[in-house]
Amino acid sequence: MEITSELQQHPDTSHIRHLQALVAAIRPRHARDIAHATDNIRALCFVLQQHPVWRRALLQYLVQVLTSRKLLHLLTDTGITLNNGFWGAATQRLLSQCLPPLVNDDYVKDIFGQIFNKADDHVWINGVSDHVWMDLLANIGLRTVTARQTHHALSNEVLSAIQVLSYRITTIGLEAELVRNYPDIEKFESPFLRQNDEINDYVLRYRAWLNDRQLRRDDSLHIDVLLSQCDEIVSKIRKTAAANGVSVSLTRLLLRLTQSMSRLRKLLALLDAGQRDRISRTAIQLFKELVTAENRRHSLRDLIQTNTELLSLQVTERAGKSGEHYVTGNRGEWLGMFRSAMGAGFIVGFMAMIKVLMSKMALAPFGYAVLYSLNYSSGFMLVHVLHFTIATKQPAMTAALIARAIDQGKQKLDELADLIVAVFRSQLIAIIGNIALALPTAYAIAWAWYGITGSHLAPPEKAQHLLHDLDPFGSLALPHAAIAGVCLFVSGLISGYYDNKASYAHIPARLRQLPWLRKCLGEARLHAVTHYIGNNLGALAGNFFFGIMLGTIGQLGVFFGLPVDIRHITFSSANFAFALVGLEHQISWQLALYSLSGILLIGLVNLGVSFSLALLVALRSRRVSFGQGGTLLGLLWQRFRSDSRAFFLPPPDAVSPQQTDDDRHPSSDTRH
Repeated sequence: MEITSELQQHPDTSHIRHLQALVAAIRPRHARDIAHATDNIRALCFVLQQHPVWRRALLQYLVQVLTSRKLLHLLTDTGITLNNGFWGAATQRLLSQCLPPLVNDDYVKDIFGQIFNKADDHVWINGVSDHVWMDLLANIGLRTVTARQTHHALSNEVLSAIQVLSYRITTIGLEAELVRNYPDIEKFESPFLRQNDEINDYVLRYRAWLNDRQLRRDDSLHIDVLLSQCDEIVSKIRKTAAANGVSVSLTRLLLRLTQSMSRLRKLLALLDAGQRDRISRTAIQLFKELVTAENRRHSLRDLIQTNTELLSLQVTERAGKSGEHYVTGNRGEWLGMFRSAMGAGFIVGFMAMIKVLMSKMALAPFGYAVLYSLNYSSGFMLVHVLHFTIATKQPAMTAALIARAIDQGKQKLDELADLIVAVFRSQLIAIIGNIALALPTAYAIAWAWYGITGSHLAPPEKAQHLLHDLDPFGSLALPHAAIAGVCLFVSGLISGYYDNKASYAHIPARLRQLPWLRKCLGEARLHAVTHYIGNNLGALAGNFFFGIMLGTIGQLGVFFGLPVDIRHITFSSANFAFALVGLEHQISWQLALYSLSGILLIGLVNLGVSFSLALLVALRSRRVSFGQGGTLLGLLWQRFRSDSRAFFLPPPDAVSPQQTDDDRHPSSDTRH
C-alpha cells in the first residue's frame, strides 16, 4: 500500500494526513455497506502480515500520533453533555455549522473529528464486529515491545482522565439541584465524595505499579461499589422527580452525571483488563462510542433528544396517569363518561353560537383572533371546572397510558388488547355524548334566536358556508381537522408541562405564603384554592392554550393568505344544526347524510392525529418500541369478530385494566 510505504520512508512523522488517508481507504462508499468495510480491514490485515516492515512503520506512526498529543480531553469531554445549558449548546452547534471551531493539533480530541470527518462514520465502524477490529490491532503489533513502551504514557493519560471524571462526579453530586431532590445526601456520608477519595488512592497505587511492576496492583471493584451507590441515588432522584416534577437543569445534571459515571467505568475497565484480548475488546468498545459521539457532536437533533428525554418522560407520565381516568371499566363508569360528555356538548352549543355572533362583527384578523380565543379558552376551562369531558381531549392522555403499559412490561398482547378495547369504547361513548347534546342544543338555540329576533342566527349564505366546511372531499375539512388534532396533542403536552411545573416549583405552597392573598381569601379558602390550583393547573393551562390555538390559527391563515384553519367534531356538529335551521330544513337527505359523514370523518382525523402523535412521543420518551403491531391488530380483529359488543358496551361487572380496587370510581374532576 502507498500509505504504509510512505510511512516507512518517513518513520518520525506525526501528521494526521496519513491516518486520514488510511481511514478513507477503509471507509466504504456507503456507510451501511458493512461487508465492504469488513473486507477492507481484512485486506489491510493481510498486507500487514505479508510486509512486517510496513507493519512496524504503521505501529511507530500510530504511537507517534498518540503520544505527541494530549489524549485527556478526548476521554473526558467527547460524548459527555456540556455544562453550558441547552440554549448555549444549541447556539454553539448552530454557529459551528457556519463557522467551524478552531482545531488545535496538540489535542487528540481535535484531530479525532478530522480523521473521522464523515457524519455517518459511526455506522460502519459500529457495524464491523469486534473480532475484526481485534484482528487489526493484533496485526498492527499490539504485543510488540514498542506497544508495551507506549502503554506507560497512555496509561498515565487514562489515569488523568479518570481523576477528572471523578472530580466532575463529585461536583455534580453536591449540586443544590440534586440536594433539593434528595436531602439525605447531606445527612449521610456521600458516595460522591467517597468515590473521589478512592479514585485518588487508586491512581497513586496504579502509577506506582507502572514505575515498579513488582508492586501489587489493586483492582477497582471497591470503586464500582461506590459508583453503584451513586447510581442508586440517581435512581431515587428520578423517582422523586416523577412525583415532585423535574426541570431542564435537573435533567441536564442527571444526564451529565450518568454519562460521566459510565465513562469512568469504561476507563477503569480498560486499566483493569489483565489479558490482551480483554484490553482490545474494551478499547474497541470505547473507540466505537467516541466515534459515535464525535459524529453527533454538532447534531442539534441529538442535543434536543438527549436534553428533553427525561422532561418529556415526566410530562407524558403525568398524561398517562390522567389517562387512567379516561378509561371506563364497568357500566357505571361508562354511563358516567356519557353524562360528562353530554355536559360538555351542552356548553359547546353555546360556544358555537357565540363564535357565529362574533364572526358577524367587522374586525381585523387580530380582533377576531382575540375574541375567538377568549371564547374557546373560557369555554374549555368552564368544561373542566364543571367536571365535564371533551372527547377529543382524551387521546393525548390515553396514548401515554398505553405507552406506559408497554414500558412497564404489561405488553402481553391479551392484556394490551383489553386496554385498547376499553380505551376505544370509552372514547366512542365520549364522542357520542358530545354530539348527542351539542347538536340538539345548537338546534334549539338557533330556533330560539329566530323566534326572539325574527332572523336566523346563520342566514342562508352563512348556512351554505357552514355546510361547505363539513364537506370532507370538496373542502379542506380533513386537513383542517388534522391541524386541530395537532393542537389537541400540543395541549396535552402543555397540560403535562404545567402539572410538572406546579409540583416542581411548589406553586400551591408559594401561593399560601402570600400575605395579601391570605388576607383576601382567609386561611380555609386559601388552602382550598391553592389545593385546587395544584391539582388542576395543568388541565386549566392546557385548555387555555388549546383555546388560543383554535382561535388564532384560522386568522393567521387569513393574515398570511394561507389555507389553514381548524375543524373540531363537536363544533362541526353544532354548526350543522345552525345550518339546518338557517336553511329551514330545505336540504336533501343525501346532503344531510353527507354532512353527517363529514362530521364523523372530522372526528376520526381529530382523534387519529392527536392519538398517533401522543403515542409516538410517549414511546420515544421511554425509548420503547413496540414491534408486534401486526400481531396486535390481528388479535384485535379476532376479538371484534368474536365479541364486537365489547368494543361498544362494557360488561356490567368489568374492571378497568389500569385501575385498582381503590380507584375504580375516580372523581369526575380528574377527567380532563
